[in-house]
Amino acid sequence: MIKRLQKIVTFGLIPVLLILAIAACSPKPPSRFDQAQQMSTQRGATAVVKESAKGSDFNQFFPKSGDGYERVYTQEKKGFAEAKLKKDGQDLAVMAISDIRNTPTAANKFQNSTTQIGGFPAVKQGSTATAVLVADRYQVKILSRNPSFTASDRQVWLEKFDLQGLAKLKS
Repeated sequence: MIKRLQKIVTFGLIPVLLILAIAACSPKPPSRFDQAQQMSTQRGATAVVKESAKGSDFNQFFPKSGDGYERVYTQEKKGFAEAKLKKDGQDLAVMAISDIRNTPTAANKFQNSTTQIGGFPAVKQGSTATAVLVADRYQVKILSRNPSFTASDRQVWLEKFDLQGLAKLKS
């Protein structure tokens, strides 16, 4: 009986364990993201084009705080700046300026625009965002973060940006 058990373990269980160990140690096939990850981390690779404006250059074009509204800068990096619009401590909206040289296809959505804000093409994006393309280079966008902040509020606040000044910005 013991010899029979030894044979079962030797000839049955051990090969199964070996097959499982080999399968577990074999390399995984590359995922669809592996090539993108490799390209984005190569020496010299960049997600932001060299000619992008500095994020700090955009700050001067945002609407000023006042009348109970507070502008709080939340992010600033090359080609992008963002600020929250608050009132009574509540987030109403997120306001952003981005240099679309980093995402050239971003301009496509403005091609058929029939709306203008401050003399520049504007589009609604879903029910919570409105954007303006300034000088075919800068996207100024407001996203509602509170249901009380409507599309007409976004338009009013987009008009408070210094869009003409932004149009003259050179990087």
